[in-house]
Amino acid sequence: MHFYVTCTDKDGALETRMANREAHLAFVAENTDTIKIGGPFLSEEGAMLGSMLICEADDKESLEAFLANDPYAKAGLFASVEIRPWKWVIGAPA
Repeated sequence: MHFYVTCTDKDGALETRMANREAHLAFVAENTDTIKIGGPFLSEEGAMLGSMLICEADDKESLEAFLANDPYAKAGLFASVEIRPWKWVIGAPA
């Protein structure tokens, strides 16, 4: 099952994001079986202020447990995280 995940950074947390970015990107690269696509949300000025992921997991609970190991989550970067089921229709892999 696919899920979309939206994460909103805490106000003023760009330093936390940048300090953990390399570890986060390594986590993503090691887990492409679960994290299918993703990237940061940007402000009008181009500053990173959140994240969006498309993930595959058996259920929401297992995905929540998996995402808790993301270095961003461990660093307390996010003010909020929303996980919702999603049906991949346009551009879905064959």
